[in-house]
Amino acid sequence: MSSHRRAHQATSGAVPNPLRDLDLEQLRTRTSMKWRAFPPDVLPAWVAEMDVPLAEPVARAITDAVARGDTGYPAGTDYAAALREFAADRWRWEPEIARMRIVPDVMLGLVEVLKLLTAAGDAVVVNCPVYPPFYAFTRNAGREVVEAPLGPDDRIDLEALDAAFRRAGEGSVYLLCSPHNPTGTVHTRDELAAVARLANERGVRVVADEIHAPLVSPSVAWTPYLRVPGAERGFALLSASKGWNLAGLKAALVVAGPEAGELDRLPEEVGHGPSHLGVLAHTAALREARGWLDDLLVGIDENRELLTRLLAEQLPEVEHRAGEATFLAWLDCRALGLDDPARAFRERGRVALSDGADFGSGGAGHVRLNLGTSPELVAEAVRRMAAVR
Repeated sequence: MSSHRRAHQATSGAVPNPLRDLDLEQLRTRTSMKWRAFPPDVLPAWVAEMDVPLAEPVARAITDAVARGDTGYPAGTDYAAALREFAADRWRWEPEIARMRIVPDVMLGLVEVLKLLTAAGDAVVVNCPVYPPFYAFTRNAGREVVEAPLGPDDRIDLEALDAAFRRAGEGSVYLLCSPHNPTGTVHTRDELAAVARLANERGVRVVADEIHAPLVSPSVAWTPYLRVPGAERGFALLSASKGWNLAGLKAALVVAGPEAGELDRLPEEVGHGPSHLGVLAHTAALREARGWLDDLLVGIDENRELLTRLLAEQLPEVEHRAGEATFLAWLDCRALGLDDPARAFRERGRVALSDGADFGSGGAGHVRLNLGTSPELVAEAVRRMAAVR
């Protein structure tokens, strides 16, 4: 937490929580996917959109640009410089601006990196259960997905990963989700260093999706993959999208390790895909809205604690290991005896959650719940889930 926020908390006894700023009536006026995919009587707690207003510096950057008609093509390296400044402040990491390129968003950036490192038919390793687009985008790019299941503790299982690397073969790619979605696991520096050693031994290239990095709990240390020994040939993709709720303002950055020479082959036209307004918004978030993020992280931690308590009281059969990052919760509902928990909660409880089966092997019988909302709506989601038993 920033010194300003600590001082505010010391004097007021509370931290402003962006998750408390909007009520359900206000949220129902939104036209984004979260609020339009299901009928109005269904409470949406699924896709990774947060129920927050824009941080004021971000809103100002957008409205100022619109006022001056600044809606052309993106240019310059301000976004990369802002990421470098933020990374130095938060993670003691100073990636070179010359080793960064803007891309439309993290997933499209991942596809572009896959094109640099692999050919059609090559294998891509993922740690399942994992973010469903890892499967969809990889297969749509003509690559084969090879699964390396997480361990029972939701952490990387190095033996399973080694077996997957052997199946995938030399020259394959490992898509590392760090922090991990949906479990919220934060991989340790030692775990990431072990991954780098193993990947180098097996001739596998690592591409890290680090979009949730700004959303690590303040009490937990997060290590960028490219900071660990042996990661010099790796790639990482980062964005302000999740931390500041900017999914509709497209922009992301690919960062190449110092020995990842393929970056020079990234087509120039890929940089035409991001939205100029998106680049301005993400830059403002990273530079000027860090205090807003600090407040948000406190609110997310409070919601994690609230969810743990509510599940123990109302749905004790559901197993839940509170994550250390993201605003998502991964719930094991198999003990409820429901054939399809997500469908049952939606149709009978009128609460929409992400279906665990979509996250690959190990996801069946689970649901992912979005904690990026007010405590009142977290409580209402659990109440509706408990009514289905």
